[in-house]
Amino acid sequence: METRVGMAASGAASGSGWLAGLSQDWSADPAAMPTARKYLIFGVMAFGQFMALFDIQIVSASLSDVQAGLAAGPDEVSWVQTAYLMAELVMIPLSAYLARAMSTRWLFMLSAGLFTASSLLCGLAWNMESMIAFRALQGFTGGAMVPLVFAVGFTLFTGKQRAMIPAILGTVAVIAPTLGPTVGGLITQAFDWRWLFFINIVPGIVVTALSALILRVDRAQPAMFARIDWSHFIAMAVFLGGLQFVLEEGPRNDWFGDPEIAIGAWLSFVAFLLFLERAFFSKNPIVTLKPFRRPIFVFACLFSLVIGFGMYASIYLIPVYLARVRGFDSLQIGTTVFVVGIAQIASTFIAASLSQRIDMRWMIAVGLTLFAWSLWLTSHMTSEWGFWELVFPQAVRGLALMLCIVPSVNMALSAFPPAELGAASGLFNLMRNLGGAVGIAMVNTWLQDDTRIAAARLGEALGHHATSASGQLQALAARLAATIPDPAEAQLTASAVFARIVGREALTLAFDDVFRLMAWMFLAALAIVPFCRPAPGATPPPADAGAH
Repeated sequence: METRVGMAASGAASGSGWLAGLSQDWSADPAAMPTARKYLIFGVMAFGQFMALFDIQIVSASLSDVQAGLAAGPDEVSWVQTAYLMAELVMIPLSAYLARAMSTRWLFMLSAGLFTASSLLCGLAWNMESMIAFRALQGFTGGAMVPLVFAVGFTLFTGKQRAMIPAILGTVAVIAPTLGPTVGGLITQAFDWRWLFFINIVPGIVVTALSALILRVDRAQPAMFARIDWSHFIAMAVFLGGLQFVLEEGPRNDWFGDPEIAIGAWLSFVAFLLFLERAFFSKNPIVTLKPFRRPIFVFACLFSLVIGFGMYASIYLIPVYLARVRGFDSLQIGTTVFVVGIAQIASTFIAASLSQRIDMRWMIAVGLTLFAWSLWLTSHMTSEWGFWELVFPQAVRGLALMLCIVPSVNMALSAFPPAELGAASGLFNLMRNLGGAVGIAMVNTWLQDDTRIAAARLGEALGHHATSASGQLQALAARLAATIPDPAEAQLTASAVFARIVGREALTLAFDDVFRLMAWMFLAALAIVPFCRPAPGATPPPADAGAH
């Protein structure tokens, strides 16, 4: 009996010792913690980032189901996406200030916990108003997890280990939104649209608990809460939220021809001016612009803007083409676009290894060139393209993304001491998200305009060859007459089918024009590469430099 009691006591002691080891405070010198502990922290935070980015697009394939379930109109349901993006965009630059005030541990834990709670509330939403409010809360709370993992990764790791950070997080940044629509569609088909949000609860609880237990890498400075510049915060929220609103709603509502969009743009511009004034003259700015003192960081942010534009726009355009031109369902679309993710995973180690061996300017030049080439290849699509025709262009794009992302992240964050990494990471990630928002808005507008132009040109061509077109129409009507006895009805049906074919071809030509224009934009971005030269004598500081 005594032996059993002794074994139980020993087991309890070892268990408590294991927990004590996990909860050990490393805030004085986070770089000195064991490697296994570093990877555990990074893994937990990277998964939290995946959840936040995954939920951006998880509802995109199921908006009609959400609309029907909440008895909402088509104009209202778009806000399920817009509210999340607006709120996330505000939190990303704010996260650096909050991490200093309350520590990375408590901010990440609170972010993961509230993200989980708001996911539950989204699943329980009773009308569209409540859904929009809960989605905004979900985006705002989840947004903090995106930049924090970059800052902590560059604080904990050095050398070859640090080189893997941008490669891994870059892969997460592409795979998460790519998987979102497919997984969301499958969940909706198998269960119900409310499970799009309930699926976050269990992993969210795990991430929250582990964050509270192991994420002890810095110390809080609660006195910063008493010095918050609220005017700076409000200006930033109005500026970024208004900009996101204009970019989301503009393509659908004639841009500045719509009074609400014009007012939103004006408010965003005025708030931007106030935001800059507070950033330069406030004694305690919410967002510091000091990282822009480094020219290399400025160029890295420009690349982040361009990469965000191309990455999110291409992720958006291919599924739209497959759905509208080919009529693919969510599973077929997901299978087709996932090629990008597979190629990116395969190139992760290649990009990380190259970043340690060659000049980053050569690496990003090759990446931009390959990205432009992949877009150029895609600009030759026909209305018959499917999985196999898109495999090679998408594989090239997946490889190119890593060759662009890894050096741009290294250029942006490598030279900053840990005390400044939070601010630099927030601004860098903000630029990527802004690039994505601008990219999706622009390609939507280009697609609409180019479709109208292509349709007009096809109509003009048919007019010049009226005899041939009329013959094709009559032949189609004759084939339909076998199943439609009424000649007049067969003629009308043939005309409708012919019009759909013309519309499909016009849309395909518009997609080609958009991809071609994006390819030229990436080639133009090569002009920036020669200027991305580190300052003389600038070397990345050791990971424990500028300790918290």
